[in-house]
Amino acid sequence: MAKVRLILDTRKSSKNTISELYPIALRVFHTKPRIIRLPYETSKNGWDVNSFCLKRSVLVNKSMDCSKVNQILYDKLHVARSLINELGDAIQYIDVDTLVSEIKDKWEEQISPSLKGKLSNGLTLKVWGQVIVDRKLKTNKPSSAEWYLNGIKAFIKFNNNQDLRLDQLNVSMLKDFQIEKESKGLKPNSISSVLRAVRAIYNAAINEDRIEVIKNPFHRYKIPSSNQTKKRAISKEDFLNIRKLKYEKCSALWHTKNYALIMFNCRGMNLIDLVKLKKSNVREDRIFYGRSKTGDPLSVKLTSELEEILTYYLEGKSDDDFLFPANYDGSTAKYEKYKTIRRRVNERLKIIALDAGIKQHFTTYAIRHSWATIAKFMGISTAIISEGLGHSSLKTTEIYLKRFDNSTLDEANERIVA
Repeated sequence: MAKVRLILDTRKSSKNTISELYPIALRVFHTKPRIIRLPYETSKNGWDVNSFCLKRSVLVNKSMDCSKVNQILYDKLHVARSLINELGDAIQYIDVDTLVSEIKDKWEEQISPSLKGKLSNGLTLKVWGQVIVDRKLKTNKPSSAEWYLNGIKAFIKFNNNQDLRLDQLNVSMLKDFQIEKESKGLKPNSISSVLRAVRAIYNAAINEDRIEVIKNPFHRYKIPSSNQTKKRAISKEDFLNIRKLKYEKCSALWHTKNYALIMFNCRGMNLIDLVKLKKSNVREDRIFYGRSKTGDPLSVKLTSELEEILTYYLEGKSDDDFLFPANYDGSTAKYEKYKTIRRRVNERLKIIALDAGIKQHFTTYAIRHSWATIAKFMGISTAIISEGLGHSSLKTTEIYLKRFDNSTLDEANERIVA
């Protein structure tokens, strides 16, 4: 016979890393155990293990209406037990996961939309956002973690430095955030970045059944479009000029010039992927690596220029050795080291651009845009460019290739009307 009871889920993995509290849950046992996490938390001391309810006298529970929450918990338990009794002998024909699904469906039937909103949403932007941040850090994606963290901080600062429950988020609040930042002269790109981070956190909570909402405000509020970034690409002729530059062997500028040409030859490889390369990534006539941003595997055939440059870096190295002096192991702990490397490389690229007569702002990111833009000028399809860049969506590639510069359009117009 199936059994259900209310518990405090005190497993180490269930503990909230921010509040250090444990979730209250319904434990379902039907051949196998399952846990249905409920939207309330407390400490071990705040849970009555004999009466299966919150203790009113404990300080950690003072912010909650314990009587109301306990009634809600009892109602959920009662609905689950009633369902099991209703199923009777037929329960032997369903597995525990189906039973859990049926219990959740029954709860949905019992709860009015207005009460449902109140039940589900003790979860806050800061608490759930930190869960997302921690996941990114554990998977060695510190750049993504930093983006989420900056978004959380900016939105909480707007909310008078107060954390907010995710169910409190509405269209008016999103619009107010946008208007306030615009009034202070914040650029659309910065506003968009914060709101996209908040949206990602909010949607993750919905997708993982951490909150239930009647209306998703992001379905009715359009995040402001980012202004078109100033042209970042340089021409193929500019790269020819870079190739002609002579620097003292093994100097910082010599290495940086090599990095720029390697990234260009590797279809606009990101700097973070370059500095993580080891000798083992170069096999036969190809470089094999995984994109740090997405984890997608990429493979690039060695061009003659690439092969020539790599000869120096491959010499005397074992498979586990980093190829380049500016090495980075990809760990979260050493992410600050990578940011320092990136800053220094970009500083040296400014000098290289000056020496090569390049007027545009030249950075490691410009190399990626340049490869894509040159490919577009050569008539290569967006789909192929997208594949070459390692993008998972053509939309992302189209951001790189949104517009040709005016001189190209003027030239095309002359050819059309002539």
